[in-house]
Amino acid sequence: MRALATSIALLMASPAFAASGPFFSLKNTNFIVTLGFILFIIVLFYFKVPGTIGKMLDQRADGIKKELDEARALREEAQSILASYERKQKEVQEQANRIVEAARQDAEAVAAQAKEELAKSVTRRLAAAEDQISSAQAAAERDVRDAAVSIAINAAREVIAKQLTATEANKLIDAAISDVETKLH
Repeated sequence: MRALATSIALLMASPAFAASGPFFSLKNTNFIVTLGFILFIIVLFYFKVPGTIGKMLDQRADGIKKELDEARALREEAQSILASYERKQKEVQEQANRIVEAARQDAEAVAAQAKEELAKSVTRRLAAAEDQISSAQAAAERDVRDAAVSIAINAAREVIAKQLTATEANKLIDAAISDVETKLH
């Protein structure tokens, strides 16, 4: 309650109620404040403060406008650079795709060529193996024939040696010599 009474007393003793007497008197504080305010306004207009403030605000607005224009220009330049880089990136990607495709085709061609060369090599090796087999077969046939001839000669020798007498051997030798003489002359 006491705080309420103090608040009311303070409000009642405000400066607005301090003035007493006629308004156009130097003792009236309201008049002095009004005169001070009017004098302040006159001084402001005399020194062209509103114009200076206006110029400063205009300059500030122009500076902000220039900065916005520069920012807009920088943004447009950045967008054009970005578009340029995106085009370049797309071109590089297309070039990379072409390189990969060419490499794939080259690899397929090399693989096909290697496959063809392998087939030729296998054919050559098969032919060489068949030649070796036929050569080995011919050698084996020769060896068997030679062995058969040797066996036949030995067998004939043994048979002839058992059945041949000395006179018959001399007759055979004489016949062989005459045979040789007729063939040589």
